[in-house]
Amino acid sequence: MSIRACLVLAAVLIAAPMAAQAQTPASPDGSPAQRAALDRLAFLDGEWRGTATIHGPGGTMELTQTERVGPMLGGSVRVIEGRGYAADGSTQFNAMAIVSWDARAGKYGFRSYAQGYSGDYAFEATEDGFRWETPAGPGARIRYVAVVKDGTWHEVGTYVAEGQPPREMIDMRLTRVGDTGWPAAGAVDPAP
Repeated sequence: MSIRACLVLAAVLIAAPMAAQAQTPASPDGSPAQRAALDRLAFLDGEWRGTATIHGPGGTMELTQTERVGPMLGGSVRVIEGRGYAADGSTQFNAMAIVSWDARAGKYGFRSYAQGYSGDYAFEATEDGFRWETPAGPGARIRYVAVVKDGTWHEVGTYVAEGQPPREMIDMRLTRVGDTGWPAAGAVDPAP
């Protein structure tokens, strides 16, 4: 067999399993491992309301904060939307995040969208909540730690920079106000 024929045969033997895997449709509900990992976060599902106190260079601001959380794709992801309202009812803050599970890497994925920015950030489920963090400039990050129990969600965001003491940037205190069918409810009917 020529070298060319051997290379073609090797390419076919390597590509065939990959092509078969690509053509095999995945479950629309994700894998059992994905659903099990996201079930650990089911305590977040529902609608939440409370306050967010934000400490920034311009001073302290207090918003009415709402969050809604629900499963999507058969429970293989969790979608989170947060809104912060000023006293006059105007939206001052709006964010969305998607939490998923990467079975190959054995860790959660967390994709956040807020204030014109987006990114993938480290996320960890804890015994009584979760934690995640985002870069905040050279040598700096914002670390968010949430404790969720007995119908309350308390999340603190702390700015941590090299050579500086940590400083609290946001303190969010919410109460669960009810269930929601969001975001999975209301899918478009396939019938015309």
